[in-house]
Amino acid sequence: MNPLLENAYDLHVHSAPDVMPRKMDDVDMAQRIIASGMKGYAIKSHYFCTSQRAEIIRKVYPGCNALGTISLNSAVGGINPSAVEMAGRSGAKLVWFPTVDSEHEQGFLARSPSNKLAYWAKIQQQMKAEGVRLPTICILKDGKLTADVFDVLDIIARFNMILATSHISKAEAFALVKAAKDRKVERIIVTHADFPSTFYTIEEQKQMLTFGAFIEHTYTTPATGKVAWEVAIEQIRAIGAERIVLATDLGQSHDVFPDEGLAIYGEKLLKSGFSEKDVRIMIVKNPTCLIE
Repeated sequence: MNPLLENAYDLHVHSAPDVMPRKMDDVDMAQRIIASGMKGYAIKSHYFCTSQRAEIIRKVYPGCNALGTISLNSAVGGINPSAVEMAGRSGAKLVWFPTVDSEHEQGFLARSPSNKLAYWAKIQQQMKAEGVRLPTICILKDGKLTADVFDVLDIIARFNMILATSHISKAEAFALVKAAKDRKVERIIVTHADFPSTFYTIEEQKQMLTFGAFIEHTYTTPATGKVAWEVAIEQIRAIGAERIVLATDLGQSHDVFPDEGLAIYGEKLLKSGFSEKDVRIMIVKNPTCLIE
C-alpha cells in the first residue's frame, strides 16, 4: 500500500460497463480502491448517468465511496435540465459539461491526425459511418450562454454538485465558470488544464481561480505524450497545490489501473521537489473538500 494514496480520491475514472472496452469494471475498481487504501472514485461515462452504478458499489463495497456523475452529451439530451435534475435526485455528485459531443472538441478532432484517436473518437467515427446522427453542442449562442445552461447551473447549486468544464472551448468555459459563481455553484473543476484541445495557460488558470475553481490535471495527458511531463508539473507548481486536483482519466484497456496511475503521478511530483504534504493535498484534501 502506497502511503501517498491513503484516503485518496480519483475523480476521473472510466470503468466498465461501457460501450467501449475498459481495463476494469466497477467491481474490480472498488476492490482496487479498498486494497490501495484509497477512499473512492468518480465513475465517468461519456454517455450515461452513473449514479445507480455508484449506489450499488457503495452497498456491496462499503469501504469504497463510489461517486455517480453525468456528462451532458447528446446521449442524455445535451444541456438537459431534466437529466441533471434526475441525476441530482439519484445522488450524482458531479456534472460534466459536453465531452465527446462538444462542438469545440469535435472541431479539434477534425484537425487532428487520425492515428491519435481517443477511444470515444473511434466510436464517434463508427456511428457516423453507420448514419447515426451526432449533433454537437455549444453552450454559447451569439456569445451568450443559452437559457438551459442557467437552468442546469441552478440545479447543480441546489444539489451542491460539482461542475466540471470538460471539453468545451475556453470562451465557453470562462462564461460558464463566471455564471456558475454568480448562480452560487460552490464546487467547480476546470477539466484537463493541459489537454491539447483545452490547454489553458498559467495566466488563464489563475483567472479561473478568481471564480473559486479548482484546476484538474490528469495522468493520461502527460503519460500518453499529449503534453510533456515538465509542462504539466510547471503548471501545477505555478498554481500551487491548494487549488489543484490530481486525477487519472484512466480505464483504457492498454494502460495502468487508476490507482497505479495516481501513484505514478504522485511519485513524479515528489521527484520534482513537491512535498508529500503537497501531493496529498492534491489527491486527498482537495477532492475530499469537493465531495464531502
